[in-house]
Order: sequence, then structure tokens, then C-alpha cells
Amino acid sequence: MIFDLTAKKLISYESNKSSENLRENFVAFIQGLISFPMDIPGTAYHKCLVGRKSAMRMLKNMLQERRAESRKQPIDFFDYVLEELKKEGTILTEGIALDLMFVLLFASFETTSLAITLAMKFLTDHPLVLKQLTEEHEMILKQRENSDSGLTWKEYKSMKFTFQVISETVRLANIVPGIFRKAVREINFKGYTIPAGWAVMVCPPAVHLNPATYENPVAFNPWRWEGVEVCNASKHFMAFGGGMRFCVGTEFTKVQMAVFLHCLVTKCRWEPIKGGDIIRTPGLQFPNGFHVKIMEKEKQA
Repeated sequence: MIFDLTAKKLISYESNKSSENLRENFVAFIQGLISFPMDIPGTAYHKCLVGRKSAMRMLKNMLQERRAESRKQPIDFFDYVLEELKKEGTILTEGIALDLMFVLLFASFETTSLAITLAMKFLTDHPLVLKQLTEEHEMILKQRENSDSGLTWKEYKSMKFTFQVISETVRLANIVPGIFRKAVREINFKGYTIPAGWAVMVCPPAVHLNPATYENPVAFNPWRWEGVEVCNASKHFMAFGGGMRFCVGTEFTKVQMAVFLHCLVTKCRWEPIKGGDIIRTPGLQFPNGFHVKIMEKEKQA
């Protein structure tokens, strides 16, 4: 669902109108992203390379088709990228533009869909959290002058407990198991010397599950964020990276999750059917999915 939404907004892609399955290429890329680098048919690494190559070929074909069409008005993000390519003195090249679109498609659906699935799992397992979250969103509906109006930015910014749920979900999700940085100069850290030019891998789970920072760190407890000014990137919270390479999609992800949760708890009720097991490979995965039966919530008089 998230991929279909993102792909349509970014490149106007619709799976039922395409001869090639773009999502399957990205799934193959993701599954072999952190794997033993053995480029032999049948291995996860080989499938990863093939998936990326196929996706990039599709994006390149789209770019060439759009250049030939020469649209007057942009209809999606890809069109705006093409406009930038045409400008004099732009630093954007065709290769950079294609890489940008690939990364945006990857980052906009993989992390968000996993976080939303995990949030639903947590809400299912913690009825008190679901109760308070539902009360917050039902209060938003009650305070509207027009009950049929859509969600507003002011309403979104008022979702205090929702943001606590989101922060706690992404803290425990640890969707990105490692963040890579390069030491631009020699660094001394706790008796160790990191030479200039060395690669450094920061491990967010080691930070997010540190009992010295978070009491009972493996427990899902959104109330731990109550009254806390959440910084998107700090030495104690790095669900979205940090520094100059901070995730550009952070706020977009939060909006997606908040809107999804708003619609879920105000319009629906659900019950788990099967699945819900979680593994790390090393990233977060649901090997047998998380299957739920969703029913329309009865409207209150």
C-alpha cells in the first residue's frame, strides 16, 4: 500500500499498467542489501544487484520517455527533477537524478511500511496504549466544526500522544541496523584511535536499547516520552540518522504514520489472525507477515 502511494506520487507508476513489477525489484534489492557479497546466481547479493539494475533500467526508460514528451506542467516529483536537469549550471546529472529517484522510492516505502506494521503489532499487544491513542483522535473529531472535513495541519501538530507512540515505535524498530560515516580526521575515543579515512559504523540498536539511557529498554512504553522534547537526531536517539546525512524524509514519515494511525483508530477496529513474528536479518522483518482482520468501526450516536 505504501509503495503504491509513494511510487504514484514520485513517478506516477501504477503496477496494473506496467509490464514489469517495480516493487519486486525493490524487495530483491532490500533483501540482499546487507548480505555476504557473493555475486553468484541464487544468492541474496546477486538478486540485490539484479533488482537494482532492473529498477534503474525502468527509471532510465521513464526519463527518456518524458524527455521525448516534453510536458508543459509537472505532474509528479520526477517531472520537477527533469526540470532541474534542463537548467543551466545545474549540479544535477542524469546519473545523479536516477540515483535520487531510486533512493527516494526505497527510503519512502521500506522503512515506513515496516514501522507502521510494527506500530499495529504494538497497539494490538498493548490495549492501554490503543485506548489512549483512540481517545486522542476521537477528541480531534469532536472538536471539529465540520465533521466531514479532512485532517488539518493544526490537528496533526496537536497529536502529542501519537508522536510518543511513533517515537517509541521507531526506537524499538531499529529499522536501519547500521549508520556509516567516514572519519575525516584522526579521532581518539575512550582509549582507541580511529585513523583518518577509516569507515565507522554506528549501531542505533546499541543506543536505543541501552539500559543506562532507557529504563527497561526492550519494553514498549510510549509514556517514557511524555514531557520530553524529542530531537530527531541526538546521541541517544538516532532512528532517522544524524549529522549532515540526516534523513530528509523524517517529517514525511511521521506524517504518513500519524495520518495512518488517525484513520485506523477512528474508522476501524481489527483483530490479529496469524503471523506477527519478528526477526532481524539484520534489519527488521516479519517473515510470516502480520495478518489482521479489519472491520469498520460502528459510528457513535
